[in-house]
Amino acid sequence: MERGALQVRFSISIGGLAMFLLKAWRVSVFGAYGYLNFTKSAFSEHSKMFKPEDMQANIEGKNCIVTGANSGIGYATAEGLASRGATVYMVCRNKERGEAALSEIKSKTGNQNVHLEVCDLSSIRDVKSFSSNFISKNVPVHVLVNNAGLLENNRVTTSEGFELNFAVNVLGTYAMTELMMPLLEKAAPDAKVITVSSGGMYSVPLTNDLQFSEEKFDGAKQYALNKRVQVALTEKWAEKYSNKGIGFYSMHPGWAETPGVAKSLPSFTKSLSGKLRTREEGADTIIWLALQPNEKLVPGAFYFDRSEAPKHLAFAATKSSHATIGSIYDHLRSLSGLAH
Repeated sequence: MERGALQVRFSISIGGLAMFLLKAWRVSVFGAYGYLNFTKSAFSEHSKMFKPEDMQANIEGKNCIVTGANSGIGYATAEGLASRGATVYMVCRNKERGEAALSEIKSKTGNQNVHLEVCDLSSIRDVKSFSSNFISKNVPVHVLVNNAGLLENNRVTTSEGFELNFAVNVLGTYAMTELMMPLLEKAAPDAKVITVSSGGMYSVPLTNDLQFSEEKFDGAKQYALNKRVQVALTEKWAEKYSNKGIGFYSMHPGWAETPGVAKSLPSFTKSLSGKLRTREEGADTIIWLALQPNEKLVPGAFYFDRSEAPKHLAFAATKSSHATIGSIYDHLRSLSGLAH
């Protein structure tokens, strides 16, 4: 009996050690990969392969929605699309900051077809209200950029009972995309959904623990887990709606200097001072994706610096975890109260 118990304890300790080493490997290889690829200097190097003509399209008459558009990468995306003639709908949580950004973009680009929509992505009620009002406009949506994101280091629960990071990054993004489907279909076969993920997702597998049940809350890890869900969700959407004429893509902007990063990760921002990308460099691949015809892109793919990128790092053992996206998708539908 004692021998059997000892064997069980030994196998558990070996399993625990293996998991510890795997987690350490993921973090280490992500750090090294990121330092080599996600910085400002890496963007300069990668940009030598860019084709300037890819960014010269005029998209006048196309309707683009950008969430989280009042600052950072969202602002640069909205400005970049507006400067190429698009009608842009900036979805912002804060009305005052949104109005200031709207005024700036109109002034800089000379494009008056830029509009502010106020919506808090952390609230399913708000997302449903926004979607209902927007659908009544009956305009085709050619591009939906799911950019709004949050890294809250403390455990915060929304008034609807959801963990705040998850509410914005996953549930709000999921609901916004699903509810915009009728208008995206109106723009088919030119419609696309671009979801802004993060390289942090490389450090974690997909998990069913969407709202971080661990006792000691880790905001950075939860953010990474959320971003992994976004990549897997994009695959799911591409598969589920493959006959709709809508392209679904996720992307990673690199390590960019934005107000959100400075607030949420001050030590990271300080340690990489001078090495972080500008918001425009972070937004570059989003705009590139928006301008490319869907037939040139890979459905459900993850993009970085205008190229398809791997979704998993070597020996990180995250690939098989994506098999759970079906049950996660169903759970999100249930949590958001969307009809089947």
